[in-house]
Amino acid sequence: MDVMRDKEEKSTEISIIDERIIRDKIYEVRGVKIMLDFELAEIYGYSTTAFNQQVKNNIAKFEGDDFCFYLTQEEFKILMSKNLTSSWGGRRKPPRAFTESGLYMLMTVLKGDLATQQSRALIRIFRAMKDYIVETQDLVSQRDLLRLSLQTNENTEAIRRLQSWLGDQQRIVAEQQKLLLEHDDMLAEALTEIGETLKKSDISPVLLQFDVPEDQKEFLLREGHPAKADVAYMNIYSKAKKTVYIVDNYISIKTLRLLQDVKPGVTVTIFSDNLRHQLHASDYTDFQTEFPAVPMTFITSGGIMHDRFIILDYDEPDERIYHSGASSKDAAIRLTTAITELTSLDMKSHLHTLIDQMKRNPVLVLR
Repeated sequence: MDVMRDKEEKSTEISIIDERIIRDKIYEVRGVKIMLDFELAEIYGYSTTAFNQQVKNNIAKFEGDDFCFYLTQEEFKILMSKNLTSSWGGRRKPPRAFTESGLYMLMTVLKGDLATQQSRALIRIFRAMKDYIVETQDLVSQRDLLRLSLQTNENTEAIRRLQSWLGDQQRIVAEQQKLLLEHDDMLAEALTEIGETLKKSDISPVLLQFDVPEDQKEFLLREGHPAKADVAYMNIYSKAKKTVYIVDNYISIKTLRLLQDVKPGVTVTIFSDNLRHQLHASDYTDFQTEFPAVPMTFITSGGIMHDRFIILDYDEPDERIYHSGASSKDAAIRLTTAITELTSLDMKSHLHTLIDQMKRNPVLVLR
């Protein structure tokens, strides 16, 4: 019986997916690109029943139509009329459809050597298909990326263990990481031209959590010493006892994400004109839902600040001020930047004058 069950659970003909196969299995429904449960089951080596059971066991990760939904009879009938392949022949019940966000979430659910191998192949294909991402920019919103990033944090240890036996893949992974970063600028420019808010600093951390060794992520120069970019900022914020002031005209989801380890009781004030409108009200709402213990205020900078500053415990005896060479959302994505603590009393006095002026500015309204 166990042998028969194994045969029912797993397909007998599994091959590593390639770009042609994945393109043939991407359809458009309700204005978004999707993949279907029974074809994903085939890719991952499951029966459709076993595949959907895995999703059901982790249904909390797929809540909302932005991750997956069932097709209607009419939608499925239209798809069948356009895709008369043998694998569709015996299907009568409308399948479950997965958006791109749902595909990334599947990578955190499906286990086993084959699932890992297929997930890694999927990631490489989506990286290579830059034209596909631009064409379907509506697939991954900043809200999805924040939710995915927060959700995949709990899977980091499991993924790291899988990477330990993939040591012989390090060279390939490093080459692909380099290729991704080289093309990120082109992708960001293209998305800016079409008015999309998805940026390289938002998509890279999500993808890299699946496929990049821990010691090959972002780096920056902090006070003359190399440090990981995210760790450096989060370490600075964690030192605050009462307040954190951030002066930065370019903010995004990542700006908020780096504040998640602020100590309870510490208030955060962000002075920014939110240039390019990369941070949205929905992003802030999602962050507050996940981290309600981080009270935050947004105030316009009024166009008087160019550089980026972090002030811990403003106007307190143990106040500390840092000058940052880049916005925290972009730090060390490609080029080395620096965070330096200011000790000059004249500099601190001058900065206090500017901060006191900005504190009287209107509240920043996120759209």
